[in-house]
Amino acid sequence: MTLALNQFGLRPLEADSTVSRHGMGRRQFLVSSLATGFALASSPVLAQAIKTDSKGLVAGEVSVPVAGGSIPAYRAAPAKAGKYPVILVIQEIFGVHEYIKDVCRRLAHLGYYAIAPELFARQGDVSKLNDIGEIFSQVVSKVPDAQVFADLDASLAFARASGRADSQRAGVIGFCYGGRMTWLYARHNPSIKAGVSYYGLLGGQKSEIKPADPLDVASEIKAPVLGLYAGSDAYVPDEQVERMRAALQQSGSGSDIVVFPGLNHGFHADYRPTYDKAAANYAWKLTRNWFRDHGL
Repeated sequence: MTLALNQFGLRPLEADSTVSRHGMGRRQFLVSSLATGFALASSPVLAQAIKTDSKGLVAGEVSVPVAGGSIPAYRAAPAKAGKYPVILVIQEIFGVHEYIKDVCRRLAHLGYYAIAPELFARQGDVSKLNDIGEIFSQVVSKVPDAQVFADLDASLAFARASGRADSQRAGVIGFCYGGRMTWLYARHNPSIKAGVSYYGLLGGQKSEIKPADPLDVASEIKAPVLGLYAGSDAYVPDEQVERMRAALQQSGSGSDIVVFPGLNHGFHADYRPTYDKAAANYAWKLTRNWFRDHGL
């Protein structure tokens, strides 16, 4: 049964046209550690939120060296000695809060080295903002895509250096903002074995520091990416989904898109009213199978 919707997802966000030009060269980091719990702007947090334990895992915050300093990240991996496939986990606009940490632990229990870098560390602490519009205009719109690519590359290098990860078998998964970046990172890093994009925005985000939308580069993606989308998502019109699907067919990547009819943006986010348990469970099964079927 689909739960009642909350305000997030009912109307598209309007980005502030003023963007930072500092990006990767900026040496001041505004976030030095991950927030505890859920972001303020993700309220109300529902009791249905899943809490995955860390039994049998090595899980917690780490510091990833990047251009100009270091950023915090959440890492979870099996405690048993070995080298495990890497999954880069890309956050929502709410940052690396408890839901994203939990996704890392879920992946670790499946036998992956999962790492979620805080990609907004230079631009601001979204955990302390309680308005989605402010998060987007004050922080998200000022994060250069090139910076994100570099930080994800650095996170993959961090995993490799740990001695616990098989970086030759690496995948990427992202939600909302992270879903958009999943498509773009798959194009940026052709060595990625597979990706899964949960309701990632496909168009309308371009700016000086975000030079391309997934729709612009879909035909150039070589890694197989699975898109999981909601049929009633104001952020991602059906027309864009169909255009993306057509472009992916030209890429030869083996990418695909699955649309869940009648659901809204965030149907996998168990802490939010848009969560749909049946769809989320099925989407997670598709995710596991997609990674497994592509060598992860």
